[in-house]
Amino acid sequence: MPGDAIMIKFQNPELGLSPEQIARIRESYGADVPLVAQYGHTLLGFLGGDFGYSVVSGTPVSRLIADALPNTLVLALSGFVLAVVVAVALAVTATLSRFAWLGTALRALPSLFVSVPVFWLGIMLVQLFSFQLGLVSVINPGPIEGLILPVLTLAVPISAPLAQILLRSFDEIGAQPFVAVVRARGAGAGWVLGRNVLRNALLPTLTMAGLLFGELIGGAVVTETVFGRAGIGRITEQAVSQQDTPVLQAVVLLSALVFVVINLVVDLLYPVLDPRLRSTVRGRKAVSA
Repeated sequence: MPGDAIMIKFQNPELGLSPEQIARIRESYGADVPLVAQYGHTLLGFLGGDFGYSVVSGTPVSRLIADALPNTLVLALSGFVLAVVVAVALAVTATLSRFAWLGTALRALPSLFVSVPVFWLGIMLVQLFSFQLGLVSVINPGPIEGLILPVLTLAVPISAPLAQILLRSFDEIGAQPFVAVVRARGAGAGWVLGRNVLRNALLPTLTMAGLLFGELIGGAVVTETVFGRAGIGRITEQAVSQQDTPVLQAVVLLSALVFVVINLVVDLLYPVLDPRLRSTVRGRKAVSA
């Protein structure tokens, strides 16, 4: 990242610091050594749980992260749950609809949602629900009220690819021979979808859901900035604008850890949803024994 937060902050003429004093400050932050040495020192600090101090505020970065993370997790989890509900509702309604035009229209909605920029959607939601209809306040809102529009802003773009994957999976699994057998026995469309198709369609959707949940942390940067919410996105935006490298490094590391943990959880859930995988694991254990 271009720029030097230390020089930007301490070279201010109003502070009246001499070049020698600024050099000592740079030395205290470890900014006077080569980049390779700085990288090694930072990596060792991360392994020991030491994320350093914000150059701008002097606050420990770990404290900034701890204060901001709960707000972002609440926003991301709420947006993810709503996105899953919307995606399943769209896919099921489009599949079971008796009207061809309705099914076609619902299948086209995810493609429209995917192309909607998050920042534009947030601004439009504020304009519509706050300024035009007056249903939601964006000025000093309550805890629940302050979540409504940000959660919608995150959920709509995320629900689109989930709905697309579900619809594609419904079509593929619905064409399988075992589904035709169930239908031949007189089972209704809703029964077949709920008991036979949906469970098998969750596997490819689960992979996409894990990746998208990690992306919600990135989406929070824009969403929290648009709505003025305190969180990881807000401190990331401030760190970039102020060249606060220690804070930005910690946020990047946190985002990487989120992706790793989510993918691990997804891998652990596969055998739970697919009995065939459990049988494969048991067979390998039996062979090794």
